[in-house]
Amino acid sequence: MSIAGIFRVFYNMKFYRRLYVGESIKKVNKVKWKLQTGAGQFSVYVISISHTRDQLDIFHCSLLKQKYFDRKNLYVVGLANSKGEAYQLVGEMLRDTLESGMDGDIKGFLLKNIGRI
Repeated sequence: MSIAGIFRVFYNMKFYRRLYVGESIKKVNKVKWKLQTGAGQFSVYVISISHTRDQLDIFHCSLLKQKYFDRKNLYVVGLANSKGEAYQLVGEMLRDTLESGMDGDIKGFLLKNIGRI
């Protein structure tokens, strides 16, 4: 059996091409892999585009263990090691949004830039 057969992807999860990553996260690809395979992590917060009227959702990665997330398309735009660091990343997203002239529409800014290098 191959290694690919041992690990299956549990979550329908996509990552923003220009993923916002907190300074304290060192091995981004390892964190992403653990999120996709359902491996536990103690201090990772996920920032995703909201499926509601809200712009973004910030939550601890342990919430991905709930069945709700197993059926939901999740678009991750940021990874942080703490809630405070997640808020700092949202601040960076807001700054980038304002610099692009989108008047605080972070969700619109991120959706507009999906697929761009």
